[in-house]
Amino acid sequence: MDFLNLIFLQLLVSFTPPISDKKDSAYAIFYMGINSGAFIGMLMCGYIGEKVGWHYGFGLAGVFMLFGMLQFYFGQKIFGVIGASVDKTKAVEKADPTVEEIPRKVRTQRLWVIAILSIFTIFFWMVFEQAGGSMTIFAKDYTLRNLTGSAATTFKWVDSVLTIFPLVAVTFVLFSLAKKIFKKYPATILFTLLSFAIIWVLAIWKVSRELGSVSTEVPASWFSVLNSFFIVSLAPIVSKIWETKFNPSGPVKFGFGLIFVGIGFAGLAYGGSAIPQGATSAQVSLFWLVFAYFFHTVGELCISPVGLSYVSKLAPANLVGLMFGVFFTCTAIGNYLAGATGSLIDKISSAYSISTFFLIFTIIPIVAGFIMFALSPLLRKWMHGVH
Repeated sequence: MDFLNLIFLQLLVSFTPPISDKKDSAYAIFYMGINSGAFIGMLMCGYIGEKVGWHYGFGLAGVFMLFGMLQFYFGQKIFGVIGASVDKTKAVEKADPTVEEIPRKVRTQRLWVIAILSIFTIFFWMVFEQAGGSMTIFAKDYTLRNLTGSAATTFKWVDSVLTIFPLVAVTFVLFSLAKKIFKKYPATILFTLLSFAIIWVLAIWKVSRELGSVSTEVPASWFSVLNSFFIVSLAPIVSKIWETKFNPSGPVKFGFGLIFVGIGFAGLAYGGSAIPQGATSAQVSLFWLVFAYFFHTVGELCISPVGLSYVSKLAPANLVGLMFGVFFTCTAIGNYLAGATGSLIDKISSAYSISTFFLIFTIIPIVAGFIMFALSPLLRKWMHGVH
């Protein structure tokens, strides 16, 4: 999957103009490709980890990382000179005379826009990445996961569809690509096909095992799959929206993204409002986690691919790599803060309630979103025509 994603990214960078209104849409589709792989990986590794053993779950992830590395190794020529070492002995190429020189003031102000957008991603990822910590704890200890009757039957069929249909779609894309590049890169395609053969065996085993089971317990890791599923489902829709007249500027999209992720936590805060102070377990409807992941995903599609698009459009050609580094450094800071704040779940839920804990993550991004709306006119001015 990663190999397919990098091929698309190369095409995206190579054939999309440096400043294009379609870049936000293109990055949304690229983001969909990334998450199709994440969806399959979390679904299989999480299920095997919980149902069979975590040694097997992590081991399976390691096996596919090995296959991914071999795909890259045997298919690296497809990327041409991208990533190749620079020969400093060759003469420096002259600047393209058709490219207009950007004034120093414009360059500086566009870099400030990248910096501000990057800083606001810290607030987003600090909240969004609770999915890997406090939200998983909520799924494990506070969510009704043992289903019976019609609810159990419905979940079994929904889980089966979520397992098989994405695999069918991705397999179709894989075979379409394989027919075009197999002659040039046979080893890469063979390792990819081997990976998918293993995935299909595991998927059929998982579905038959669950449909035949007497009891139905929703794995806590299953909820983490929802983010990738919603991205794959919603990215084409969001991409089409960005291509219509309703295509707001990057700062406005960031504001909406922050507010959407706050709405997701508002649902969790409301769903957990009946849980008493200090409770270590509860039976909250799983609807609230699905609700949260849906709005978190919509927020992510308004921020992450849009941020990547604006960094590529606003950064000067000689600073694109550095600015992407700044953007992802802020993402790393947000992830660190997510772990630090998420670790307070027991302390806050004991002193107040788990609803209060989630209410904190409701207020922070919504306030940040409205600040971004307020900054939008200034940032649009500093972008100097880039939309």
